[in-house]
Amino acid sequence: MNFLAHAELARHGSDVFMLGNLVADGIKGPARADTELARGVRFHRKMDALIDQHETTLALKQQSPSAQRRVCGIALDIVWDHFLARLYHDEHLNQRVYGVLTRHASMIPERQTRLFEHLCRENWLKGYEDFGFTCRAIAGVGTRLSGPNRLAELTPWLEREYSLLEDSFHEIWPWMQRAACEHAAKLADQ
Repeated sequence: MNFLAHAELARHGSDVFMLGNLVADGIKGPARADTELARGVRFHRKMDALIDQHETTLALKQQSPSAQRRVCGIALDIVWDHFLARLYHDEHLNQRVYGVLTRHASMIPERQTRLFEHLCRENWLKGYEDFGFTCRAIAGVGTRLSGPNRLAELTPWLEREYSLLEDSFHEIWPWMQRAACEHAAKLADQ
């Protein structure tokens, strides 16, 4: 899952909890502190682990072209944001995310500062509604990886398998929402 999906699953929490979910990929090592930010990071990582092991995700990776299979999960994370933005556009959530990132800019890891500046300024969360934008975002991530841009090479497959991806989203998303609610309830009981 990418920014929009993590924000949606974290919307029940405080702004700092949501921030932890948004910046988790920029924080290396365990998030052991007992803070809202650390709880958000741990929640993000739990949600990532669940979706990465979901049978639908595993099947999609197996169906993807073998040369790009290793990076397919990265593309799928961003594709899920596309379907969320297109099917369940929530401008209130988008504005909350932009506000959280702006108000808590000092808490964003340095390596992510420019990324989040672009995300806010260019309204990426709404932009994900357009699949062309989404594919360009996927290819853009590929420029930051070493070697050939396997993510850019994967976009023709994503375009060709759009219906399969949408069907997969409809299967995965309700399951992820339930898993997030169950995990949030466990955290509240601790």
